Amino acid sequence: MTSAAELPASAGSTSTSKLTTKQAHQGDPLSKANGVYVTVHGHFYQPPRENPYLDAIERQPSAAPFHDWNERIHWECYRPNAFARVLNDQGEVVGIVNNYEYMSFNIGPTLMSWLERYDVEVYQRILEADAKSCQRLHGHGNAIAQVYNHIIMPLANEQDKHTQIRWGKEDFRSRFGRDPEGMWLAETAVDYATVKALVAEGIRFIVLAPSQAQRCRPLPTQDDPQPEWHEVGGSQIDPTRPYRCYLKGSKGTTNSQYIDIFFYDGPISRDMGFSDVVYSSNHLAGRIGAAVRGDHRQSQLISVATDGETFGHHKRGTEKTLAYAFIKEFPQHNWTVTNFAHYLSLHPPAWEVELKPVTAWSCAHGVDRWQDDCGCGGEGGVWHQKWRRPLRNALNWLRDQLVEVYEEYGQQFFRDPWLARDEYIQVIRDRSAANVSRFLSRHQTHKLTAAEQVDALRLLEMQRHSLLMFTSCGWFFEELSRPEGTQIMRYAARALELAGDVAGVQLEKGFLKRLGLAPSNVQIFKHGAEVYRQLVQTAQITFKQVAAHYAISSLFNAQGSAPGHQHKRVYCYSVNEIDYQLQRMGALTLAVGNLKLVSDITWESENLVFAVLHLGGWDFHCCIQLFTGRRDYSQLKDKLFTSLQQASAAQTILAMTQLFAGEAYNLQNLFAEERHRIMRLLSQETLSRLDQLYTQAYRDNYGVIMAFHRDELAVPQELQVAAEIALGYRCMSTLRSLEQDISEPSLIGIYIVELEAIATEAKHLRCRLNIPEGKQILEQVILRLLWRLLHDSNGSFATDIQSLERLIDVGYQLDIDISLHQSQELYFSCLHSQILPLCVAGQSNHEGSSQCLQLLKLGERLKVDVSQVSERLDF
Repeated sequence: MTSAAELPASAGSTSTSKLTTKQAHQGDPLSKANGVYVTVHGHFYQPPRENPYLDAIERQPSAAPFHDWNERIHWECYRPNAFARVLNDQGEVVGIVNNYEYMSFNIGPTLMSWLERYDVEVYQRILEADAKSCQRLHGHGNAIAQVYNHIIMPLANEQDKHTQIRWGKEDFRSRFGRDPEGMWLAETAVDYATVKALVAEGIRFIVLAPSQAQRCRPLPTQDDPQPEWHEVGGSQIDPTRPYRCYLKGSKGTTNSQYIDIFFYDGPISRDMGFSDVVYSSNHLAGRIGAAVRGDHRQSQLISVATDGETFGHHKRGTEKTLAYAFIKEFPQHNWTVTNFAHYLSLHPPAWEVELKPVTAWSCAHGVDRWQDDCGCGGEGGVWHQKWRRPLRNALNWLRDQLVEVYEEYGQQFFRDPWLARDEYIQVIRDRSAANVSRFLSRHQTHKLTAAEQVDALRLLEMQRHSLLMFTSCGWFFEELSRPEGTQIMRYAARALELAGDVAGVQLEKGFLKRLGLAPSNVQIFKHGAEVYRQLVQTAQITFKQVAAHYAISSLFNAQGSAPGHQHKRVYCYSVNEIDYQLQRMGALTLAVGNLKLVSDITWESENLVFAVLHLGGWDFHCCIQLFTGRRDYSQLKDKLFTSLQQASAAQTILAMTQLFAGEAYNLQNLFAEERHRIMRLLSQETLSRLDQLYTQAYRDNYGVIMAFHRDELAVPQELQVAAEIALGYRCMSTLRSLEQDISEPSLIGIYIVELEAIATEAKHLRCRLNIPEGKQILEQVILRLLWRLLHDSNGSFATDIQSLERLIDVGYQLDIDISLHQSQELYFSCLHSQILPLCVAGQSNHEGSSQCLQLLKLGERLKVDVSQVSERLDF
C-alpha cells in the first residue's frame, strides 16, 4: 500500500497536515498573518429555471439523461465536490473530502433553494462545511453571500440594488446561521453606486477581477499623508493583498465610508477555466507557486476565482484535483488554505484602491454585454446582439410601470410597501400559511380581508418577478430566443399579469411594442415581440389549465376515484376535491368533479367544475367552468352520466359541449411531467405485448443466434434487437421484484441467480442492455442492503454480505455503467467509526474475525482502500 504522503498528485488523505516545525516557530498562520495563504473561490450559480406559474423546473430534454440542467450539473459538480474522492494508484478511495470545507464559495440563493429540495444530504454537507471552516478559521466561514438573483447591479435602480443585497443577506443568514461578511456580485459587475449600497447594507468585502482597478496607493499615514497613486488600469494591480476602497463624496472627495476589496489572480483564474491546469494538483500548485512574491513580505494571499461548475461539470473529475491540493499539495508547500474573511482579519488593508467607473469580469466594455451590441457573447459567430438594448429598455419601462402600481396599491395594504418587499424574502424562504400570516400581520395597515390578502401577495409576487426578469443570463449569450432570454420574458409576463389582476392595468401591449424593436437572429421570430408570442404567451397557465391537468390525471390515480373532501397538490396549487364521480361504459370513462384550487403563492383561489371523457388510447375531452352552485352542479352531473348510458362518445361530447362554455382540453394541455407519465402508462400495454413478442422471437431463434456467434458472423439486426429487448425486459422484471422484496433475504438470492444468468447470456450474445431505470434500481438496492448490513443486520449478516458481493459483481457483469459512489461514501464513513471497532472487538473469536475479513473484502469490492485497517489488525 502506498502511504498518503507517497501518493501521486491524484491522491491524498482526509486529514489536514499539521504545522511544520518552521511554522510552529514563527507562529500559527491561522492566528497571525505569516507566510503564504491560498484561497480558491468557486462561484456556484445556475439561473432560475422554474416555471413562473408552477414554481418548479420542468423537464429539459437537452439535459438528458437527467431531468434538467440543475440535476445534471448537480451530479457532475455539486455532489462530487461534497464527496470529492482521493484515490491511490489502484483507483481505490483513500479519502473523501468535502471541498466546500476548504474553498471559498458563494452559491446563488435560487440554486441553494433547489439544492435544499432536491438533495438535502449535499445541502447539509455545504452548511456543515461552512460551520467547520468557521471553527478552523476563528469564526470566518468559507461561504459568502450573493446578490439574490444575479442581476447586473450597475444597471439596476437604487431600490432594486438594496433589495438584491438584503434578500441575498437574509437568504444567507437563514441558511448558514450567521451574517455574511462578503458578497459576490453577479459577473463582478460594479460601480460606485453599487459599492455605496453594499457599504450601507453592512457588507465588509467583495471580490473583483484585476482589470476592474484603476489606481492604487498605500494608505496615508502620519509620515506620508499624500502617498503617490499608481496607475494599474491594465490589470497590473498586485492581487496578493487586500485593498480599501473609499466612497466618493458629492464633489469627488473621499469620505470615511469604505469597503475592502480582493482582486483575484487573473492569469491563474483564466487558466483554471480555459486550460488543463486543474487536471493535476501538482500543476495547479506550480502555477500558484509561480505567483508567490519573493519580496520577503510577512504574508501574502494567492487567490483565484472561477465558476464553481468548472470543477466537475466543465472539467470532469477536477474536484479530485482540488481535494488533493487542499489536504496534501498546498500544505506540503507550507501554504495555509484560507478564505477572504479570515485573511482580512489577519491582514487588514494597507493599500487603497480606486475603481474604474463601470466594469465586470466577463465584458471588456463595462457592462455593455447586458445592454448593448458589444460583441461579447457572440465571439466567432455571425449573429448580432442588437436585441440587447431594446430588451433592456422594454424591461426598464415595465419595471417603472410596476413601481407605480406597487406604490399606489401597496400603500393600501402595507405600512411601508418597500420595507414589505425587502422582508418578503422571509416568505419566499417559507411559504407556510402560518409564516405568511405572520408576515402580513407585521406589515398590514389594517386587518386585511381575504381578498385584500390575495392582492397584497399578488403585489409582492409582481415585485419578485420584476426582479427575476433582470437575471443577467437573459443577455449573456448571442440570441434573444435562447432559453435564458425566454425565461426572463416569462418572468416579465407573470409580473404584468399580476399587475393587471390587482390594478386592472393593461401593460402587455406597451411591452410588446417595445419588444418589437429587439431584432432576433432567428428568421421565424424576427423580433422580441414574436418570441414573446410564440414562446412566452403559449406557456402561460390559468386556473382552468391546472384543473384540466388534475381532471385528466385523476383517471390514472387510484385515489382520484374516491369521492369526498380530499386535499391534494398540483405543483404550487392545493386542490380540495369537494366531489368526484367516475363511471365506465365499455371503452368510455367519464369523470365529473367539483374542486377548489388555491395558489400556495398568492392565495388566490377558484371553485371549478370539470368533466373529462376518456375515449380510449390517447383521446381525451375535458371541459372546465366555474362552480355556480350545488343545484347547477348536480343537474350537470346527472345530464352527463345519463348521456354516457347511451355508450356513445359523440353523445357524451355533445352534452359536455352544451353544458360547458369555452375551450376543451386534452392530453396535450397537461403539464409536461404528468403528460409524459400518462403517455408511458398508455403505452404500457402495447410495450408489454411487444416485449412478449420479442421474447418469443428470441426463444424461438436462440439456437440460430448462437450459431451466428459460433461462426463469427454478424447476427441479423432483427434477431439481435429481439435478444437485447428480451433480456432487458427480463432483467427489468427481476430488478423490480428484487426492489420490492428487498426485506426478504430468502428471495434476494433467487433474484441474484436470475440476474447472474441474464448477465452470462447477454455476454455470450454480445447484447448491450439499455436499462437506465434498472441501473438506478440496482444502485439503490446495493445502497439499502449496505446500510442494513452496517446499521441493522438483525442476524442476517452472512446472507446480506454475500448478497452484496454478488450484486456488485453482477452489476459490473451486466455492463450497465453502475455507479457505486453513494455506497462508497456510506462504507467509507463507517470504515473507522464502525468497521474498525467491530474488527478490533471481534479479533478474540473466530466468528468476529471472519466477519471482519468479509467486511474488508466488501470494501475492496467497493474500491475503498482498506489496507490501513488490515495492517493495523495484522490481517
